[in-house]
Amino acid sequence: MTLVIATRNAHKVQEIRAILGRHYRYLTLDDFVAAPPIREDGESFEENALKKSTGLVRWLHTHPKFQAPLEAGGQSGQSRIHVLADDSGLEVDALDGAPGVNSARFAHLGSSIPGNAPDAANNNLLLSALKGVPEERRTARFKCVLALSPFETGNELRRNADLFGTILEKRSLIVSGTCEGRIAFGPSGAGGFGYDPLFIPDGHQQSFAELGEQVKNRLSHRARALTLLRKWLDEQTKN
Repeated sequence: MTLVIATRNAHKVQEIRAILGRHYRYLTLDDFVAAPPIREDGESFEENALKKSTGLVRWLHTHPKFQAPLEAGGQSGQSRIHVLADDSGLEVDALDGAPGVNSARFAHLGSSIPGNAPDAANNNLLLSALKGVPEERRTARFKCVLALSPFETGNELRRNADLFGTILEKRSLIVSGTCEGRIAFGPSGAGGFGYDPLFIPDGHQQSFAELGEQVKNRLSHRARALTLLRKWLDEQTKN
């Protein structure tokens, strides 16, 4: 089975591969440099994850000249190819769930700067927004939603072009994971990415950036969602 991970984030790809294991052939958006960015303007993590997975499937169907990386794996059938996308973020209770779906763009909200903001800028803005908030009110959680959409030869989908998105969404798998914790008063640790230097998971006194990859891959929101996905994939490979 080939999994096309719909991201260019090397940290995210590394985490996904570490948890799902070596049983699969992995491709990323770096293998499809012409793929356009998907506008993540959904109101929920699930909506954004689905937009990314189904959007890439649609682009691959309509641009067959860019399908060479898929064919290079010697697949006997394209039904064994899936596009995997995620949307994840941080919800802080004292901020009414913000930054939420805007986690990666937090520091750019309200500005004319496009795209995601640097991790340091997002972290600094979060600390500023929580200035004066005591520890007991700094509760937060990381959430991750994964969308796995099949890439098929598409005869049926092409015959139903108007229903392409609806059909594909119905055939997509959605799994999610959550990790509860709190926001520290300052960053610590050199590992991880995003808000990891500020997030202390429940039951620990160190941030994700301090705990290291092995511990994080056991506790994190993405790890929990990927564990559910791995169980589903394992069942598919047995069939």
